[in-house]
Amino acid sequence: MRVLFAVPPFVGHINPTLGLAAALEARGHSVAWVGHATAVAPRINGRTIFPLPEVADGDALDALFRRAQEARGLEIVRSRFEDIFFPLARAMRPGIEAAVEAFVPDVLVVDHQVFGGALAARRTGVRWATLATTSVPLLDPFGPYPKVKAWLDEQHTGLQREVGLERADDPELSPDLVIVTSVPELAGPSSPIGPRYAWCGPITGGRGPVDPFPWERLSNDRPRVLVSLGTVNAELGGPFFSAVRELPPDAHQRVVVGPAEVVGELQAPSFRVDRAPQLELLREIQAVVCHGGHNTVAEALAARVPVVVAPMKDDQPLVAQQVVNAGVGVRVHSGRRATAAALGEALRRVLTEPGFRERVEAVGAALEAGGGGETAARRVEALAGS
Repeated sequence: MRVLFAVPPFVGHINPTLGLAAALEARGHSVAWVGHATAVAPRINGRTIFPLPEVADGDALDALFRRAQEARGLEIVRSRFEDIFFPLARAMRPGIEAAVEAFVPDVLVVDHQVFGGALAARRTGVRWATLATTSVPLLDPFGPYPKVKAWLDEQHTGLQREVGLERADDPELSPDLVIVTSVPELAGPSSPIGPRYAWCGPITGGRGPVDPFPWERLSNDRPRVLVSLGTVNAELGGPFFSAVRELPPDAHQRVVVGPAEVVGELQAPSFRVDRAPQLELLREIQAVVCHGGHNTVAEALAARVPVVVAPMKDDQPLVAQQVVNAGVGVRVHSGRRATAAALGEALRRVLTEPGFRERVEAVGAALEAGGGGETAARRVEALAGS
């Protein structure tokens, strides 16, 4: 079987494809990627990539992202789609169709944000699956905002008609297979269930060499806490990292991931690193403070580590609410209202209140039982044979 992954230029969306690719290769299948080489090529360990242009609608990718960063409130939603997702869809679709023609995949696996991949699959007739690296798009997130929902539907309809396709409901989702890197125990009671959906939990593995890390600096006489705002959000975290610096130095050891100019000076025994081998480090950590990126939350819970979530944008507030509803962590402010007192209290709670440990164990067991890349690989095989 030949499987082609269509991915956006975001590390958090590329990483799950690495684990699924490793599972597929272990079963004897061939894989390749179509995406932006600057983001994808360094992560796929020399495998085949069909590179896409690094511009969309005349703008370099980083220009699109900078423009979207300036939006606030509900305008963030419009900006993400108008400034990033729809321009990327138009720019990526022709290249994805060309990659399908060149690679002749049995299955095209399309990230849920790569609308151009969904369009390409429908135009070429190739079997395709959606890889949802967060459960939020499946849970009607814009239901409370009918005007936003209507605007998005209008934009999707126009995008389909531009390329000669009839309007479809939920056009970004495959009608046959949606692989979700979560489980209903975390996503909540409104999670869609049925043969179309494969709730497989976090897809890890296949990420190549582990980042260097000063393991000898980990403390054995106090709780260890990982603090990370992810690869995209760290530079926006100045006020939050300021609150982290103000925490009592002897309460816990904080391993803070982020650029030195934003994180600032930490008092021992806490320390800062530019990058960390997150999956390996989670085995040594008692709590995680993060931005609510779905990969980080799911990986922490699968490792049976409770979370303190400081959401910043996009789907992160909704992921934070899932954490609270599932009883596996606490939500705090991440912007100018971030305080050391609130962060310290949140950490005290997740580290000492037994209810959190009990719920983390239950949700973590469900995430682990989802089967990750192995479950996803089996479902892709079944789709290819259907």
